[in-house]
Amino acid sequence: MKKLNWILLKLYAFWVFLVFTVFMILLLPGIIIPFMLGEKFGWLGGKFLWLWSWIFSMLTFIRYDFYGQKNFRKGQSYIYVSNHTSFLDIPGLWMIIPGEKKPLAKKELLKIPVFGWIAKSAAVIVDRSSAESRKKSMDKLKRILSRGTSILLFAEGTQNRSKELLQPFKDGAFRIAIDTQQPILPMVVVGAGPLMPPGTIRMKPGRVKVIVGPEIPTKGLTTNDQAALKQKTFEAMKQLIVENK
Repeated sequence: MKKLNWILLKLYAFWVFLVFTVFMILLLPGIIIPFMLGEKFGWLGGKFLWLWSWIFSMLTFIRYDFYGQKNFRKGQSYIYVSNHTSFLDIPGLWMIIPGEKKPLAKKELLKIPVFGWIAKSAAVIVDRSSAESRKKSMDKLKRILSRGTSILLFAEGTQNRSKELLQPFKDGAFRIAIDTQQPILPMVVVGAGPLMPPGTIRMKPGRVKVIVGPEIPTKGLTTNDQAALKQKTFEAMKQLIVENK
């Protein structure tokens, strides 16, 4: 029985890789070209990314259950702050977040065939080892917010490989939130890690929850409030995880 399970999981992993690659290549022009044409056409590239995420979910039998959509305020741009447990977080987050958005992505994603081209066009890339790169990326995210486009950041900075519900948060999202006075919308992904553990290509089908919490206002906050804002967001996201495990 163990050998049969091993064979089935290997076949499933191959199928997931096939779906991931084939549909990403097929949809690649629709994703990349609009972003290359400029900001006016970015929404179209986002639609193709949504379509790829939906196809990936349907054909791999990884289903996403969405909760808390009532917390989206129509016409409001947000700083979306999410946990990060697996590559499988990304399709779910992309499908639930409405409107135009730009994620912050690490430069290592550029090394992934095909997906790296998409990351380069659709996301703001940062080299975490370079202070200058981090500053340029943060300045670019501020400009994006000023144009009414939302941004998405993983508060922990990387995938959570620990046994803790959340790793300590980085400062970037909260510094941007205070500088731009834009509200934070906390989000959590629950269940993706067990289906595809961080740093591995092992996968199995199942269900993933994506939960949106109430927005956290930043109007009137100053740099002196940054630590408190980060802690408030951490506690809100931790509570969402506990309630939905």
